[in-house]
Amino acid sequence: MTTKVITGKVRLSYPNLFTPKAANENAEPKYSASLIIPKSDTKTLEKIEKAIEVAKQEGIGKFGGKIPPILKEPLRDGDLERPDDPAYADSYFLNASSKNAPGVIDQSKRKLTSDEEIYAGCYVRASLNFYAFNASGNKGIAAGLNNIQKWADGERLSGGASADEDFDVIEIEEDDLGDLV
Repeated sequence: MTTKVITGKVRLSYPNLFTPKAANENAEPKYSASLIIPKSDTKTLEKIEKAIEVAKQEGIGKFGGKIPPILKEPLRDGDLERPDDPAYADSYFLNASSKNAPGVIDQSKRKLTSDEEIYAGCYVRASLNFYAFNASGNKGIAAGLNNIQKWADGERLSGGASADEDFDVIEIEEDDLGDLV
């Protein structure tokens, strides 16, 4: 058994893949992403649940010798926690982070380097590692972000349209060229 999981096709949300961001002023900046996993993707969900169980067993030492009855877990139900957000409907989600920059590639394994190429709303596969934590009285299992592979474009979750979506091609007539020179 392993704590490493390669997901199926999931939706990317809140990506901080190229520049680390701190959750608050006292937190260390990290690379992160939220992954929206369709409830119909039972294969990915099963792999995640198994990895969480392995992480619990491997983390017994951090938990004082036994698994606590109340433990924070990374996999959350979008229908319960984000009922007003259609992007999370009929899905689970998890937040993954890392101190180290994840590798980010496209379908052809070409390195991606821009938020324009990989963005909130596109579809990806993710390499994750689940591990136990015990910090400041909080005990649980977290998801570490290893790598991301873009699978396909999708509707942006940012709520804003891209410039390509907002504008048509402008046909410039010769009469208009005088204004441009």
